[in-house]
Amino acid sequence: MLVPAETRNINLPTQDSVCLQLLRRSLLLFSFTIFAIAASLPVKSLAQDPSENDDVISVSTDLLLFPIRIRDKRGQAVKGLEQSDLSLKDNDQVTAGLYFTPGADRVAMVFALDQSGSLREIISQQRDAAIALFGRFSDRSSVAVLRFAESPTLVVPFGRDPAAARAAFSFAAGADQRTAIFDAAARALKAFDDLPRAHAERHIVVLISDGLDNASQTKANSVIEAALEKRVSFYVVHLPLFEPRGGRLAVRSPSKGFRELAQQTGGKYFLVGNADDALKLDRTNDLAPVFQAIEEDLRSQYLLGFYINETARDGRRHRFSLGLVPTGVEYSVGRFGYSRTHDFFVNLPSKVRKVPS
Repeated sequence: MLVPAETRNINLPTQDSVCLQLLRRSLLLFSFTIFAIAASLPVKSLAQDPSENDDVISVSTDLLLFPIRIRDKRGQAVKGLEQSDLSLKDNDQVTAGLYFTPGADRVAMVFALDQSGSLREIISQQRDAAIALFGRFSDRSSVAVLRFAESPTLVVPFGRDPAAARAAFSFAAGADQRTAIFDAAARALKAFDDLPRAHAERHIVVLISDGLDNASQTKANSVIEAALEKRVSFYVVHLPLFEPRGGRLAVRSPSKGFRELAQQTGGKYFLVGNADDALKLDRTNDLAPVFQAIEEDLRSQYLLGFYINETARDGRRHRFSLGLVPTGVEYSVGRFGYSRTHDFFVNLPSKVRKVPS
């Protein structure tokens, strides 16, 4: 069972600061902090409303939102759960209700493409499969494309035109250039800043690279922390280089932090190809199964939220817990591993200064 090794602080953009700490149900107390975003639904209306009028978040109460994964004893994703399958214990009555919705129908997706010479042709060949991934979500989804070598460039800002994104997958090779993967990841996160907040919209980055960073000024850990703050998940597609090792060809290890971009932000890491395939003259890299796996992973998740009462703004630390009613299932939040029940603590200052808009 994965247990967090240290306390993590996660700051989400907000107008009011709300501190949430998540603890594993065990003798060891590990926590992380989330500053809440404001919700668009009033507290008295906790039902999920799919109408577009409720998409953009306005200020009426505090809603803490984050994706979760739910699995059964075989490790398979569990679908079809409803809010009635959740059990909330809140003795202090600091929550006004839950927000719970399955899947990810609406996404804001950034493709971050390594344009080094070794990858140009492969990435260009995968443009149809990549854009097909975007096209399988709702028409309210948006896509952007960023390319990088020694520095990142957002070549297609967020929009709903798949043709523009598709064209950005064809580019000249960046020969003899250094590669700044973590600088590019940080720039991809910044692209989300101008998007309006929307209910149930997932923010993801699909990063395609050989994994070798030799030019970044940004540290991997700082990118991971920023991704957690912004609730952005990285799906990392590793198209590896190979090197001789022990008398045979082996995958060249990626830079430290490359895998962790996915593993610690709620996404997934995919290694494409192996040494045997690398020796084949007619080898091809088909990323369609990877993009399908990304879609299936997003759709298998749930979005969980807590509406926080004004009564919680008393400067005290309040505890509540959320468990699953069905037997044989458990859930994970972020990088905090799986359990049937997670404990939460919320601590709001009694006097909150409004952040200038």
